[in-house]
Amino acid sequence: MIKYLRLLLLPFSILYGVVVICRNKLYDWGFFKSVKFDLPVICIGNLVVGGSGKSPVAEYLVRLLSDYKVAILSRGYGRETTGFLLADGNATARSIGDEPLQFYHKFPGVTVAVCEDRVKGIHLLKDTHDLIILDDAFQHRRLRPGFSILLFDFQKFYSPQFLLPAGNLREPFYGYQRADVLMVTKSPEWLTLEQKQHCTRSFATLYRENLFFSSIQYHDLKALFSQESLSGTGLLGRTIFLLTGIANPKPILNELGSLSAEIIHHDYADHHQFIPADLIKLVEAFQRHPAKEKIIITTEKDAQRLFDVTIKELLLDLPIFYLPIRIAVQADRKFKFDQKILEYVSDTSRNRRIYKEKN
Repeated sequence: MIKYLRLLLLPFSILYGVVVICRNKLYDWGFFKSVKFDLPVICIGNLVVGGSGKSPVAEYLVRLLSDYKVAILSRGYGRETTGFLLADGNATARSIGDEPLQFYHKFPGVTVAVCEDRVKGIHLLKDTHDLIILDDAFQHRRLRPGFSILLFDFQKFYSPQFLLPAGNLREPFYGYQRADVLMVTKSPEWLTLEQKQHCTRSFATLYRENLFFSSIQYHDLKALFSQESLSGTGLLGRTIFLLTGIANPKPILNELGSLSAEIIHHDYADHHQFIPADLIKLVEAFQRHPAKEKIIITTEKDAQRLFDVTIKELLLDLPIFYLPIRIAVQADRKFKFDQKILEYVSDTSRNRRIYKEKN
């Protein structure tokens, strides 16, 4: 119902579109200046509001570029702070955002920073790093990255797209032409030729050579407060209480639905800051349920918000796990995708691996 009510906002979308188009043209024509840096800067972004898999792609790049001293710079969506902050042992989802906290926990050798002004952030990082990965900065036109990867959720190609506020597009679809690489994320693992062609037709022929497809790979479940792990087959016969605060929980619902006959979903908005009342509701529902074999599962991103001291104690004695994911680039094009990234970084490098050697 809400989807159809949003169509009443189409006149405002037209106005919004005019403003965005004019702004982009002023940058394209040089009236508004963009800053470019002399070290590799890779931007990961999308055209819509909401999740399209930016964090798994950022993690893929970190693993691919492990020979370099890498910094990840994010706006830190949902944080309660402002300005430039480096992630450290005292960082929380409230201070730096859930996705930067996830990066910090997973990659101890990588610098993670947040700053709403990405130009300022790069200035503060550039002298001690070989390259910088920007999380969600495609519309940050004050900055001109050296390489842009633009992501598209596979399912979005099967429904009409409108500009904000009637739809979720941040800018007109043709904005993809500014990107160096286009990637369709969350594709079926066994992508058919018909499905691939359906997505490909959305892009002009000139840009199709730089279009790649990726799917989600789920790994063993990890306990939130211990070193315990659990394979997917360990869910067979269990009732699952699923806690999510992400833009699109459909993929994880599909994955868990193939392993369990009963999923009780506690669903919240993207980046929802969980409060004690949310967790009390979950815990009470879990304890009342008559099933003998039951488990609480959340996403890796949501897990970062559950470490908050105000709610952590509510969950300590419960079987709560998170489900890690990685992306898998379509096998026949993976080498080309990797080479594009590696060649860009190598060609742009300032031969500053001395920072890695010092550490």
